[in-house]
Parts: sequence; C-alpha cells; structure tokens
Amino acid sequence: MAEKIDFSTVNFLVVDKNPLSAELVWDILVMLGTQIIRIARTTDRALQFLRSEDIDVIITEYLTEPENGIEFVDRLRNGIDSPDRQIPIIMLTANSEPAIVAAVRDAGVSEFLTKPFNVEGLYRGLVSVIARPRSYVNAEDYFGPDRRRRQAPYDGPDRRSGS
Repeated sequence: MAEKIDFSTVNFLVVDKNPLSAELVWDILVMLGTQIIRIARTTDRALQFLRSEDIDVIITEYLTEPENGIEFVDRLRNGIDSPDRQIPIIMLTANSEPAIVAAVRDAGVSEFLTKPFNVEGLYRGLVSVIARPRSYVNAEDYFGPDRRRRQAPYDGPDRRSGS
C-alpha cells in the first residue's frame, strides 16, 4: 500500500442487498479512516442518497435490486436524471465470467473487483479512482472512464496524423 490517501475526506456509498457483504466493505472503509459511509440495500435507495448527499465514490455489488449492477451503472452514466455521470464506481462481485466483466466495463464502471477480495485489492481500486482517476470518454455508444489502462505510443501505418 504505497500511496496514502486521507480517507476521512472521502464520502462513500455502498450498494449491496447482502448485509454481511455491505458490513465487510464498511469495516474496511472504517479501518482506512473513512468517516462518512452510506449503505443502500437497493439501487432506488442509492439514487436517493446520491440526490441528497455529497457522495464521492460508489462501491456496488453486481447483484442489486430492482436494477442489476450493470443497469445501475448505465443509469448513472447515461440517464438524463443522473445525479453525477462522472462519479467513480467500483463494482464488487463473485460473477467474474468474461461476458459479465465485459458488460460491466462497457457500462462505464471505474474499477472491477471479484469476490472474495482482500483489503489490499480494495485499497488499490480506491487509489485508482481517487488518486489516479482516468479521463472520461463521451462517444456515441459509450460514456465512462477511458477503458485503456495505459497510453502506449504508436507510430504504425494506421496512425492518425497530428495535423
């Protein structure tokens, strides 16, 4: 855990219908020094929190209700009533099938962690969205963080000219 973040200044929203899972995330965030954590058991309640409180980061489970995690992220990224299209979103789930991972990425999630996760893995995800946020892309069929993890120079034949 190389980078230090003052978690006491970051407000979190945890969206998870499973009380034990939400409590685990809560405990880790408290251990890191977080002072404001809201828990929503449904995506409807999560939206109420987002509209009424200052939330900096969302940590959500994939299996949420009434919308699943992908629908919830899509609503936040693309809904006309979205309270904050650019809010960092970390998704935690035991569903790590390639199709789900791709769908979550394409919905605009900022970070994806599979369960079971450990404190260090969650910390790295938090550092990524707080200390090293990626720029946002607004394309015809995608709005969300740039999906490229690194910027590699390319001088090949299909390179677009800089002029």
